[in-house]
Amino acid sequence: MQINNLKLVNFRSYSHQYFDFNPRLNIIIGKNGIGKTNLVEAIYTLAIAKSFRTNNDCLLIKKDEKMALIKAEIQDKNVNEFKLSIENTGKSVLINDTKISRLSEYISQINVILFNPSDLKIIKDTPSIRRKMLNIEISQLDFSYLKYLQDYNKVLKQRNYYLKNKDNILNDDDFLMILTKQLINLGLIINQKRQNFITEINKYVSSLYYQITGLTSFNVKYVSEFNEKDQHDLLFLYEESLKRDVLFKKTHMGIHHDDLDFVVNNDSLKDFGSEGQQKNAIISFKLAELEVFYHLKQTYPILIFDDLFSELDKEKLNNILKLLNNKVQTFITTTEIDKINASLLNNCKIFNIRDKNVIDVEEVN
Repeated sequence: MQINNLKLVNFRSYSHQYFDFNPRLNIIIGKNGIGKTNLVEAIYTLAIAKSFRTNNDCLLIKKDEKMALIKAEIQDKNVNEFKLSIENTGKSVLINDTKISRLSEYISQINVILFNPSDLKIIKDTPSIRRKMLNIEISQLDFSYLKYLQDYNKVLKQRNYYLKNKDNILNDDDFLMILTKQLINLGLIINQKRQNFITEINKYVSSLYYQITGLTSFNVKYVSEFNEKDQHDLLFLYEESLKRDVLFKKTHMGIHHDDLDFVVNNDSLKDFGSEGQQKNAIISFKLAELEVFYHLKQTYPILIFDDLFSELDKEKLNNILKLLNNKVQTFITTTEIDKINASLLNNCKIFNIRDKNVIDVEEVN
């Protein structure tokens, strides 16, 4: 999969800009604060219909403008035109000028894997951040996953509202039992999809970790109260948790508490790993995702390295680029091109950006 070109209208710092991309390597150079990340953010936002930098879509619209447009030609088995328009009242997405009404039917169409400095803190961060990463990546692979997740969150919200507003809830409360069974059924489906994804990740991640660090025995564990349980087991656990749920007026059991554990030699990297080990683990995880996407969809996703030279040493990032071996369309934002080995700059396109405008485009063959 690759993005052939991109048109931006009133997106962040860009009033009106058009880009043609190299099918392999694209390097975006410029000083900090001039729009390098805005460019790759647009690619990511077109794919996911959501920015990786903000939850407020209105911030993506250029100041004093009413709307923003991202338009691109995406090449996979076929070539299709994608458009995402953003207004203060909401956003809309189109494929070949056909409006897509449901987000769950859209976000698996363009696949993108992002590396940025905040990703390198995922292991140390809260479980919700790891679940968010998991949800985004699985949604790109499985269009039904997002729908199940949306339905689960809707039922969870109903159950919590009921717990907050219903007096004297008893074990035989019929409506509460209906909601609980719906949570369990949806949770079991989501749990299985998450387990399947982590199983696929573990087919590749240890080998990649070894290639980066020289160390072995790395794997990712999916931690969930739903693991290896059926509906009967879970009903019993929800009944056991009911008094606590009533006391605190929220649902304590469920896949909304799931987590990932990154493990080297049976030790959790969150508790025992150095910062370097944690960064290497996340890098290995992301590179494993590339292989999972290819295995399941027979095409590699678009890959974005945003400002990673600020977090990783030159040798490590160049080793990562060597692992890719020109098989993935890659975008790199950086302040200094000399941090990229000259041997890796064959067949690439370099975009020099100054004052929020592209001033020079160089083809390297």
